[in-house]
Amino acid sequence: MIAVLQRVSQARVLVDGQTVGEIGAGLLLLLCAERGDSEFESDKLLAKVLKLRIFNDAAGKMNHSVQDMDGQGLMGDLLVVSQFTLAADATAGNRPSFTAAAAPAEGRRLYDYFVEQARQKHPVVQTGQFGADMQVHLVNDGPVTIPLRMAPQRI
Repeated sequence: MIAVLQRVSQARVLVDGQTVGEIGAGLLLLLCAERGDSEFESDKLLAKVLKLRIFNDAAGKMNHSVQDMDGQGLMGDLLVVSQFTLAADATAGNRPSFTAAAAPAEGRRLYDYFVEQARQKHPVVQTGQFGADMQVHLVNDGPVTIPLRMAPQRI
């Protein structure tokens, strides 16, 4: 699975001019399932997202996670947006290939699974709309943008 995290002071997603998800301070998470991904990669990625220390402490150092943004238990919000284009391969030619992305049905299943697990582990989880043409508005705080990738397990 591939994710791009953006530390935000606010973010929202619109579909057909209507807000479908909106958060205050926290993380905007762009998420892509790749072929071969499973619940294992999803769980591993979620654990990393929730514990990644990218919020500043009093000294301005990135020492706090979204589950403890101020060092005193303040939890930030999560906005999870599906984005299959993160699997783009633009090494050949001028049109990106998206063959590394999971098939739509599997991508949706893993996206839904990720969101369900996030909601069990974190109090505020908003989403975009899978497969929709979305407009994402955000105020990137920092800016802080972190790419993450959990490669599928091979047996």
